[in-house]
Amino acid sequence: MNNSGVTNELQVDYEVLHQLSVPTLLEMVEITGFLSSQLGEYSDTPEFIQSSLEYAFNKSAGSGGFAILAKHKGKLIGASVVNTTAMRGYIPSNTLVYIAVHEDFRNKGIGTRILKKTQRLAKGGLALHVEPNNPARKLFEKTGFNYRYLEMRYENE
Repeated sequence: MNNSGVTNELQVDYEVLHQLSVPTLLEMVEITGFLSSQLGEYSDTPEFIQSSLEYAFNKSAGSGGFAILAKHKGKLIGASVVNTTAMRGYIPSNTLVYIAVHEDFRNKGIGTRILKKTQRLAKGGLALHVEPNNPARKLFEKTGFNYRYLEMRYENE
């Protein structure tokens, strides 16, 4: 699914990728590299980003999701990746794993448009993890996300 939008006089094309419109290997590499570089200090390893994309486009039961790409003149300037959890109620049905806008295109409404499109496409609840000092928190709060829990993790080695 493609659609366009003018954001602050900037022509941006949005594309939704999912299990029926799987990106090519070259597109996967581009999306992974984009997210890795644009998430900066909040980024995961490229391997983790790649795994999230593979999960989103996996056609097996219990996995899936989608990605939204924002492009300006054919150049990737924004992206979100959602993984489904296959759970309902007690844990949100979807996790917004990644969302980023190219540093040269921030504060132009692109992140808000990507996030609102993400919210509309997600079937069921949508959760995310955000660092306390991440400036994107304001965007999440502005678009209706609220705090439910403080996440704690234990890593078994």
